[in-house]
Amino acid sequence: MVARLFRRSIGIFFMGGFVTALVGLLVPRLTLIDRLDYTRAALVQFAFHSSYLLFALPITALLVRTGYMRAIAAGLAVMACACVALGGAAWIGSYPLLLLALLSLSTGITFLQIAANVVQPLVATEGGGAARLTLLQGFNSVGTVLAPLIGAGFLLQLGAMGRVPLALPFLACALVLGWLCLVFWRARDLLASYPAPQRLPLAALGRVLRQPRLAWGALAMFGYVGAEVTIGSLLANYLALPTILAIDPASAGRLVSLYWGGAMLGRFAGALGLARIAPARLLAGVALGAVLLVGIASGTPGVIGAAALIAVGLCNAIMYPTIFALALPEDRGLAAYASMILCMAVVGGAVVPLATGALADQLGLAAALVLPLLCYLGIAAFACMIALSPARR
Repeated sequence: MVARLFRRSIGIFFMGGFVTALVGLLVPRLTLIDRLDYTRAALVQFAFHSSYLLFALPITALLVRTGYMRAIAAGLAVMACACVALGGAAWIGSYPLLLLALLSLSTGITFLQIAANVVQPLVATEGGGAARLTLLQGFNSVGTVLAPLIGAGFLLQLGAMGRVPLALPFLACALVLGWLCLVFWRARDLLASYPAPQRLPLAALGRVLRQPRLAWGALAMFGYVGAEVTIGSLLANYLALPTILAIDPASAGRLVSLYWGGAMLGRFAGALGLARIAPARLLAGVALGAVLLVGIASGTPGVIGAAALIAVGLCNAIMYPTIFALALPEDRGLAAYASMILCMAVVGGAVVPLATGALADQLGLAAALVLPLLCYLGIAAFACMIALSPARR
């Protein structure tokens, strides 16, 4: 049963990464081709990530009533419909409809973030939840690598067909997501033998939040998602700067795949490393490495700055699954609510890119990288707190 669940999960983690990276390409599209400023273009990520805060609570309530597998199937269905709407918005060139479709898409992803990330630690034996999640995040990274390679030609070039190619990647994603929805719906009773998530009154959420591990973990998750999304969204703009590589938008977009490729390689390697190194210590090391690399990129022009910012992807590799696993409470009956809180923290992907975009409009893109640098410092602090805790995992 565990193996069957893992195989099915590969598809949703892959598609989650693919769709997220496609959305990231919309920012350089809007700034470099459609000539929006950084702040307005960053509204793409604000719309895409704000649903984690807006809808995490009602989605968790639905998950508690229906179970993990049905919630995953529902999320995939919402994502498929949203991709159709997103393709239509890109086709006709409607910016408000684009933002609305992105909000719908991220609502579907919120289902997956809350449900799919919990079921792996739930079924894992002997504390293998972090390693299992890290391996699945590796497949997520395969999607983030392929999306810029495939999507840049559709989203970052102007051809004879006008805006028609903009819709094609999203419509293709809708077909795959619809098929995955059917796969999980057919397996909706797969976890029937495992404990169902507890039903808690809203007042009891305070008991969940009072756990320091979870509270600080949520802040670390806020910073991680904010920093990763910011760099992934603005990397093509950074590489295209005259002081960095001075390349065209499509070429810069394809180079973004190296950033996500570093995360992919690091996650597969990290799944092995987490079996030998304490997760909190490894998290502290990669977070401090990211601080160093972002600092170099902010202050160094040319190829060195470009290579440093691309290399941050390697440091990001283990952060999400490790923060998630370290922040979960010992009482697995509270896992769904802890997952909801961690999922709400993903709103960092809405706040940090928007703040960085506003700062970039005032000070320049390189100087604005100080915000993701501060996020990585916060992650390092959380990792050190867990590493020094007597009850660390």
